Amino acid sequence: MRAIEITRFGKPEVLVEAVRPDPAPGAGEVLVRVRASGVNRPDVLQRKGAYAPPPGASDLPGLEIAGEIVAGDAAELAAAGFALGDAVCGLVAGGGYAELCVVPLAQCLPVPDGLSLIEAASLPETFFTVWSNVFDRGRLQAGETLLVQGGGSGIGVTAIQLGKALGATVIVTAGSDEKCAACVALGADHAINYRTQDFAEEVKRLTGGRGADVVLDMVAGDYVARELSCLADDGRIVIIAVQGGVKSEFNAGEVLRRRLTITGSTLRPRPVAFKGAIAAALREKVWPLLAAGRIKPVIERVFPAAQAAEAHALMESSQHVGKIVLDWAA
Repeated sequence: MRAIEITRFGKPEVLVEAVRPDPAPGAGEVLVRVRASGVNRPDVLQRKGAYAPPPGASDLPGLEIAGEIVAGDAAELAAAGFALGDAVCGLVAGGGYAELCVVPLAQCLPVPDGLSLIEAASLPETFFTVWSNVFDRGRLQAGETLLVQGGGSGIGVTAIQLGKALGATVIVTAGSDEKCAACVALGADHAINYRTQDFAEEVKRLTGGRGADVVLDMVAGDYVARELSCLADDGRIVIIAVQGGVKSEFNAGEVLRRRLTITGSTLRPRPVAFKGAIAAALREKVWPLLAAGRIKPVIERVFPAAQAAEAHALMESSQHVGKIVLDWAA
């Protein structure tokens, strides 16, 4: 099979097309002929040597794919509601940048009605992440306010749409007026340009001083103290990345007095059973919204798979809104 390897840690050009042996599925797994692979920031970190795949995972980058099931145990497939030849998308711990990929069956989802395989490949990583962190860990409820840091990212555009579809008020931050406008067009109630405005003061103003109930934080660092200052009583900060650094200084007394929660998670090393539970929740509660067009994939650009280096360069530029996808047919 064709695959995209990380030949050494470094800049995007270290991504090189290679030929690898075809993988084989084990118990509870299926083999998918990949038509499209999503590109995500963890792929960039892995390329740089800052995010190693978990034990047992493929060394190839790639956390989400879409394609057709070409091998797997027939009984296991039937029990999960699938069959050979079905179009699926799936979350993987590695190996997505390849023409064939082994996927845990529990982490497969059908391609939503009306969506292409390119669009489906843009779904798993962000939808699993947002559901697990905003709704499971962050416990966002209808009528509450969600603050999304980085509204123009793949995670951001997913959080905007899911938050709105499930009854929340959504405030986002973004790094340009153009990105702010794009976020509002996707459904965000308010967008704050963090380069020209103090997001903490703006959140307090927009909420009449009450603050946000849940913050989805991809920055950490000195953002945490500022987020605490614009968090509602009993509010929750959920950290899913540390682009601003791993160390934060904040007033712990405020956490005690106002019953605030600071939590976080990484999805990639979690067990299949955990991810399978998220998949089941998405299939029940979110996939119908995609099929109905109430939530839509947001794709900035599709690259031929051989141009993975160019895709990573765009990711690192942060000039995109939404997802970046590799096309194995191009």
